Amino acid sequence: MAVRRKVSNMLALAVLAYLTQRPMHPYELSRTLRDNDDARSIKFSHGSLYMVVGQLAKAGLIAEQETSREGQRPERTVYAITDAGRTEFREWLTNLLVEPDHEYPHFVAALSLVAALPPDEVVRLLGDRLVRLAAQQAEVQSGIDGALAAGLHPLFLIEEQYRLAMLGAETAFVTDFIEQITNPETGWGPSWAEFHRQAAANRGPS
Repeated sequence: MAVRRKVSNMLALAVLAYLTQRPMHPYELSRTLRDNDDARSIKFSHGSLYMVVGQLAKAGLIAEQETSREGQRPERTVYAITDAGRTEFREWLTNLLVEPDHEYPHFVAALSLVAALPPDEVVRLLGDRLVRLAAQQAEVQSGIDGALAAGLHPLFLIEEQYRLAMLGAETAFVTDFIEQITNPETGWGPSWAEFHRQAAANRGPS
């Protein structure tokens, strides 16, 4: 069941997670997010990070610990997670791990409308998608292999393993979909193409 959060941006969850380790200022949080390649999983920018930090502070989930200045640099405010923030973080992460969420991926939306294109065009487009999926799989696998070779524990690559599994599942789905369209005995292609021919005839000359 969806839970209404004081701050619902996924970037806020990442900020809370890193602040459970130690207090940080926003610049350090930004660097930590980038060093851990979190941008592959969570969309953020310098501006959005500062906005989320402000929202978390207003909600009482983090609090200013100290403000410091180094040389001519602007003041930097260090934030620490509060007890309420720790509770929110644990409940939020627990809910995300337990409850499958109904999301609206763009590919699913495209599939719901795919009959509007003729089958031969869909097969060509899906073939192009398979090429891109293969490239993404190779990129993710290369990243995993490189990180493991550098000594990173597999636990910290689990989101990449999930991403690789999802790419594999989508590749299998697209391959099967193409087969369902093009199979010479049972394929949907002929009836699908006929549907488009009839629709064109009903429209008349353009």
